[in-house]
Amino acid sequence: MKKTKDILWGGATASSQYEGGYKEGGKGLDTQDCRPYLKRTSDATTSTRLLTQDIIDEAKKCEGIGHYPFRQGSDGYHHIDEDIALLKELGIDIYRFSISWARLYPHGDEETPNEEGIKFYDHIFKEVHKAGMKIFLTMNHYAVPLYLVENYGGWTNRKLIEFYERFATVVFENWGEYIDYFLPFNEINAGYFSPYNGVGLVKEKDQPYNQTLVFQSLHHQFVASAKTIKIAKKLSPKSQSGCMVACFCYYPLTSTPEDNLKAVRDEEIHQWFAVDILANGHYPSYMDRFFRENDIHLTVTEEDSELLKKYTCDFVSFSYYSSSIATCKEDGQQTAGNLVVSTKNPHLKASDWGWQIDPVGLRIMLNKMYDRTQKPVFICENGLGAHDIMEDGLIHDPYRIDYLEQHFKQIDEAIDDGVDVIGYIMWGVIDIVSAGSCEMEKRYGVVYVDANNLGQGTYKRYKKDSFKWYHDFIENKHKQFN
Repeated sequence: MKKTKDILWGGATASSQYEGGYKEGGKGLDTQDCRPYLKRTSDATTSTRLLTQDIIDEAKKCEGIGHYPFRQGSDGYHHIDEDIALLKELGIDIYRFSISWARLYPHGDEETPNEEGIKFYDHIFKEVHKAGMKIFLTMNHYAVPLYLVENYGGWTNRKLIEFYERFATVVFENWGEYIDYFLPFNEINAGYFSPYNGVGLVKEKDQPYNQTLVFQSLHHQFVASAKTIKIAKKLSPKSQSGCMVACFCYYPLTSTPEDNLKAVRDEEIHQWFAVDILANGHYPSYMDRFFRENDIHLTVTEEDSELLKKYTCDFVSFSYYSSSIATCKEDGQQTAGNLVVSTKNPHLKASDWGWQIDPVGLRIMLNKMYDRTQKPVFICENGLGAHDIMEDGLIHDPYRIDYLEQHFKQIDEAIDDGVDVIGYIMWGVIDIVSAGSCEMEKRYGVVYVDANNLGQGTYKRYKKDSFKWYHDFIENKHKQFN
């Protein structure tokens, strides 16, 4: 008999991509407010992630929205009640959202939080709870107060652990009673692929990132994560703590031993090392060689090691959009993906943005994640970014329905494999500005937001065909267990 279970079905947004209101309510400027929209070319996505000080200085000169789409987002700041009502109508069990660090602490190093920010999030927590949805909170989803970057060097500076403790304490003191699940950091391994987004590290012009600074910054985040879990255990004992990485599901291009070893190494460095630290409580042995061969030298105190060992996460989670190819050859055709570029897989179709669509890869990652950690697993990001066309208020998106349906089938298969899956959260359930390409027109949601890449539009909300499909899917799934 097939093994099955009732899991949580949800949707997600992120404050920097959704809220807007970048100068309202006392919010300070953050790193995402400075990322410009660039017309899509082969290197546009990369260029929006490798920010140098001159690009930041140019952004600071712009007082309005301009070419900085995260400043407007989906204008959630002014549509929050309407959007919560839509999510309630959709029937999701759980809503994943994040808090803007710069809205609570405009500079990041203040002693006391911004009261207008407290009131804004107080309303959101209470309304989501009142709507009957569980809350999955992302404490920090990339955006770092710009002041901390320019005056402290971002997460290269150990002082940020102290500032983050203060931020986390305020979050759990105010809203701990409402938080069911939480992540201290979104896609924490992004600090390696995208240091500006992940750890607030500004790139030196025409120079590669200093890898010791990158991994020292990540270490500071690992310690901050452990300290956040410690705070939550005291102030919000019912909430479950998680770690999250972006997963890429590497396949070797050929059956050669070299390509197979490359696939193992790529997965270790690109995704597993963060999971091993946050779920198992210590640096994995394979990182010793990586650090040695790349001349990376970290400062790790005894107290750090004890904190990592004592305050591991309760569950593990990941984002999954596409699989990747690992090969020692350098002459293959390249294609885009979440955070990484990969050799093209000839057996897979791709999205409008070149991300390879691979539902079976989701099942593979669920099995690998559970086998590695033996902790419950949450799929906290998955979805399809696509060009959606609205005609007469209608948006027909059968491609998204097909994408979701195929991935949901693989979740069922993973559960039958024995994986302890907690839930699935659809990314960008309401259209948001894409974190990868800084554009609104790469749409993920089941709710359409009438706006373009330059912040022009009515920002009215419209339900896509996938809205009803997801609603009916969730309803029918739960009926199986009642």
